[in-house]
Amino acid sequence: MLVIRLANAYHFGLVIVEPDEIPARVEHSASNGDHSIRRQVKYRSAGTLGDTDMQPWSIGVFASVDAGLGVHLDVVKELKIPTVQLHSPHRESRNPAAAEAFLARCADAGTTVTVVFGGFEGESYADIATTARTVGLVPEATRAERLAEMKEIADFAKQLGVSAVGLHIGFVPSDRASSSYKDLISTTRELLDHAAGNGQAVHLETGQETADHLLEFIHDVDRPNLFINFDPANMILYGTGNPIEALKKVGSYVRSVHCKDAKWAPEEVRGTGWGQEVALGDGDVGMETYLRTLLELGYKGPLTIEREIAHDRDRQRADIGKAVRLLEGLRAQIIS
Repeated sequence: MLVIRLANAYHFGLVIVEPDEIPARVEHSASNGDHSIRRQVKYRSAGTLGDTDMQPWSIGVFASVDAGLGVHLDVVKELKIPTVQLHSPHRESRNPAAAEAFLARCADAGTTVTVVFGGFEGESYADIATTARTVGLVPEATRAERLAEMKEIADFAKQLGVSAVGLHIGFVPSDRASSSYKDLISTTRELLDHAAGNGQAVHLETGQETADHLLEFIHDVDRPNLFINFDPANMILYGTGNPIEALKKVGSYVRSVHCKDAKWAPEEVRGTGWGQEVALGDGDVGMETYLRTLLELGYKGPLTIEREIAHDRDRQRADIGKAVRLLEGLRAQIIS
């Protein structure tokens, strides 16, 4: 029997898996052209999906230390935000002493780290085509190097006491029979097995593939500690599907979320040209519908605000403050 302790915002309690159920078996079923997915692993948990010992739908924000587009901890402290997802710092800052110092800063800010996200040198989001060539574990030329770095990031997350790591894996190849796809499956399994040794889950961020293809990929990877960080705005930015419909399809795998908003690109360039990221509540996601759908799915974990305008820190701070007020109001309205 394997016991995985996941005491955080994604799956609070003990997951107990019998030996003959590892790796997890997953079934696909088709209905009206849609794919649904169901894990066959039996488990017992201390609560429902996303339950924690913190307030349901605790507000969070995506934060950075010396890398990434997130806010700095001074903003977290100023706005009294109780949770953060953290963009992993540069390699020289990933060590026990740095972890201890950062945790002290988090304590001073009154915040808790819930997920540590990986990112890599050489990634570019200049346009969708460039993103496809450079982001995540998909590019073959950098795959082995980035796998090694993600393992290091998982180890740093363990030093922080964080039991989930996240990443954009990249544009998963559409041809499931291709050598690139098969090698990506093996690479992802290796990362997941390393994370499992740390008592960690891995959360794949949504957006760069459709909900159906993401479910196919999770099915093919076939590991019990692979889950989803759902970002509704990314579905709009990349043009990969209606975010609410996508959330309903992948909901059983969602263990963390972003609260981010965006407007669709013009239909003639949708999927090849970016949509536009905007302040929360000003875009096409529909935040009340988004939160009500999360509630229907049983998700009660943190609502992590992401506003990727690090070039304009004043506006970023203002937009995050506005987002906090919006989410607090909707939370009181929906789950009071």
